[in-house]
Amino acid sequence: MSHSQLADRPAGSDGQPAPNAPGPGRAAIRRARTRRAQKTSLLARYVGYVGYFVGAGLISGAVVHHPLDPARYTRIAACGVLVFLAATVLNEFFLARDKPGLSRMLLVIGASLLLSFGIGMLSGGLQHFEDFPARGAVLVPLGITVSFIAYAAKDAQTSWRRIFSPVGLAVLLTALISFAGLRYVAAGMDEPAEGGGHSHGSAEQEEAGQEQRHEPAPAAPASQPGTPPRGSGAVKGSGHGEGHAH
Repeated sequence: MSHSQLADRPAGSDGQPAPNAPGPGRAAIRRARTRRAQKTSLLARYVGYVGYFVGAGLISGAVVHHPLDPARYTRIAACGVLVFLAATVLNEFFLARDKPGLSRMLLVIGASLLLSFGIGMLSGGLQHFEDFPARGAVLVPLGITVSFIAYAAKDAQTSWRRIFSPVGLAVLLTALISFAGLRYVAAGMDEPAEGGGHSHGSAEQEEAGQEQRHEPAPAAPASQPGTPPRGSGAVKGSGHGEGHAH
């Protein structure tokens, strides 16, 4: 083989890889890492997603039923806050691509706490409006306002000045209209007794009273042997009198 043919021969044509063959690019490596991270974080994303709803549900029930048993529902609200904040930390910091700074982290935690109570007041007031009309008429518009302010403060793509924008004004008008409408509806509903629709003591007492009213009267005691039945003397007397009349 001539020197010109050796010079034109491609490297690695004899089946051996070229010594300086380029490896996979950085973009391909990043994509592979992203796919692996998405597969491994499925459980984490699921827990974070469910944590939002579980925390908000616990808070909503505690906010509505708090006057019934303050100590119990305060503990339930505290558990809901912890669950919601744990889900926020998981979603916003551990699973987020861009890690926020300390000031942003504190803002997100505070706004998330406020958001959890806003969602709890809104959902709880709607769910138990029939049980607590006057309380629900206050919780629903307050939940709308609080949840909007908290979400605007929490959203990284939204400036807090948007709270005072036309969108914020529309949310405020919606809250005021809902307050007036729900107060009007609540005024026409009878406020239930303490315990609301979840107390079964009054129903059990009423049922026991109905059973007592429908219980048959006790039978009269049987007459003893040798004792004439009631009314026999009167009957005999009347008959005896009629005999003397004849």
